[in-house]
Amino acid sequence: MLKSLQKAFKVKEVRDRLLYTFMMLVVIRIGCCLPIPGVDPSYLHDFFSNLQNSGMGFFNAITGGSFSSMSIFALSITPYITSSIIMQLLTIAIPKLEEMQKDGEDGRKKIAEYTRYLTVGLALFESCAMAVGLGGKGLLLEDHRNIWGYLTVVAAMTAGSALLMWIGERITDNGVGNGISIVLLINIVSGTPQDMMTLYERFMAGRSVAVATVSGIIVLAIIVAIVVFVLVLNDAERRIPVQYSKKMQGRRMIGGQSTYIPLKVNTANVIPVIFASSIMSMPVMIAQFFHVDYSTIGGKILLALSSSNWFKPEAPAYSIGMLVYIVLVVLFAYFYTSITFNPLEVANNMKKSGGFIPGIRPGKPTSDYLNNILNYIVFIGACGLVIVCIIPIIASGLFSVGSLSFGGTSLIIIAGVILETIKAVESMMLVRNYKGFLND
Repeated sequence: MLKSLQKAFKVKEVRDRLLYTFMMLVVIRIGCCLPIPGVDPSYLHDFFSNLQNSGMGFFNAITGGSFSSMSIFALSITPYITSSIIMQLLTIAIPKLEEMQKDGEDGRKKIAEYTRYLTVGLALFESCAMAVGLGGKGLLLEDHRNIWGYLTVVAAMTAGSALLMWIGERITDNGVGNGISIVLLINIVSGTPQDMMTLYERFMAGRSVAVATVSGIIVLAIIVAIVVFVLVLNDAERRIPVQYSKKMQGRRMIGGQSTYIPLKVNTANVIPVIFASSIMSMPVMIAQFFHVDYSTIGGKILLALSSSNWFKPEAPAYSIGMLVYIVLVVLFAYFYTSITFNPLEVANNMKKSGGFIPGIRPGKPTSDYLNNILNYIVFIGACGLVIVCIIPIIASGLFSVGSLSFGGTSLIIIAGVILETIKAVESMMLVRNYKGFLND
């Protein structure tokens, strides 16, 4: 990794792209520190502290802390992520969008344009809900509780989300890697120093040197083990061998080569975890607005849905919510894989190209074979996601660590984005070497 970066900085084109990406990230962090005018910081600190303890820590992490401080980037790129997922689902459901996606670059540009419009619409809706729902309860200062105060909050949050989307696209075009993913990465990583301080205060501060050293080694070993597991899970794949039959074309015999279909074990990446966490945290977040009595049956159900209450020795019954979480992760893993990978379409394309899987007949038998393997590896991938996400929750519940930004979901995102960015840099270097070879 370090060698790749050293080589990259020696090439002017790649170095300029890396510096451009870095400067854009500096702009993002500056924006995360700019508060919206008229907002009461003390009210936000108390209110969002309760939300974080109710399972909103991850959402605050992906906004780089902007959500809890109500800066102009409070919504971050979450509207864009939501709109991208919605457009993916609509592409499957609406034939016209599906045809547009298959039209090549022009069709993809049109879908990207629709995604931008939907992002602005979602950001406008979320900012209006936030301003109206919390404005009169203490979000806005007394002298800002008027139409202009509300419009200021809505305009700042919507514009901030749109600006982050634009920055992400500019990084993709002029920088390195996927811009939206890198924006997400820098927001999550920005909370790491505070997390390190939290772990230090919980396990090492005030203890003897020997105990503090052993505790630090154990914590570091657990973190390293989770990171290694995430890297293995991210790169694991099942390769299905494909053989292409030989055929005559003119006077030449073509075909006959062997290749494979790479089926990733973690086919849906972090999407199932985000879906499951969103569904379970939504009732808890809504309850905060209505001051629900947690001593009632409904209130206790809400407490069970919050991951911050799982694995606590004083209230083990709330850990039942973890079972709901696991089921949701597995279901969403199968659901998202089913809309992004079509075994029948792959089998038909192979048949048209003269390809076949050794020992499997072309057509529907190939589709059934791929579907069976996919069901098997998706379950393994979903179990891996659950393990990565549950370990930090277990540590938080048993040892009262509190909410950390680098939980299981965050680690999956961090590992995936870093690997993707490194591959992008290496591919740029490879293309440059080819160009240099051709020019020589």
